[in-house]
Amino acid sequence: MKRPIGNSRFFGRNRTVTIACLDRARSLQNVDFDRLIRALQTYLDDVLVPVWRTPATLVKTRKERHGAWTLVFLDDADQGKDLGYHKLMKHGLPVARVFVRRTLDSDEAVSLIASHELAEMLVDPSDNLWCMGPRRHLYAYEVCDAVEHESFDIDRMAMSDFVYPEYFQLAPRVGARLDHLRRITRPFQVLRNGYMVTRVKGRKLTLFGSKAKASAFRREDRRLHRSEFR
Repeated sequence: MKRPIGNSRFFGRNRTVTIACLDRARSLQNVDFDRLIRALQTYLDDVLVPVWRTPATLVKTRKERHGAWTLVFLDDADQGKDLGYHKLMKHGLPVARVFVRRTLDSDEAVSLIASHELAEMLVDPSDNLWCMGPRRHLYAYEVCDAVEHESFDIDRMAMSDFVYPEYFQLAPRVGARLDHLRRITRPFQVLRNGYMVTRVKGRKLTLFGSKAKASAFRREDRRLHRSEFR
């Protein structure tokens, strides 16, 4: 696999990181937090890590841990209408945030948003990696956006589909698996409910899988979305 373009100092493999999981959302009271964290750990251990070699240990805590990455569940964002995002903080460690009330109000599963952000944070912790794609356009190294809303269950909790490394190859091996659920049939494909952030001649553009997805995306306030941090 070609090395992605970017300066992420976390883009190593087989290095286990600790992720502190914080419940700061009153609206999460109807979700079994212990069960959620166990399901997310299974998602990492059994599904994501064998593919991307990004091991992590999820630890339920009451406050942030020194030296640990963070997954925090909040009721609402300070601004914007996103359900979750991940970014690199000023202290140099990644954080993923899931906005529970907005997720539930949108009829989405908290586990789906959490698994999406976890997967993308682990693969691209600094949120700055790009890959050369068709027509020499740069494609953001986000592993869940192109297959957004595609999911499968672990312990009856929805988990996000994600693309495989060869998705980012212009000429993958014959028969190569391109995403976990085998919905993707060609590299750099964007499914109907997905999207992908690209750069063309220095200008950032978003590719949508359908007109409906583009319309929904543009109605949202994207100021806190992960695509705005790149």
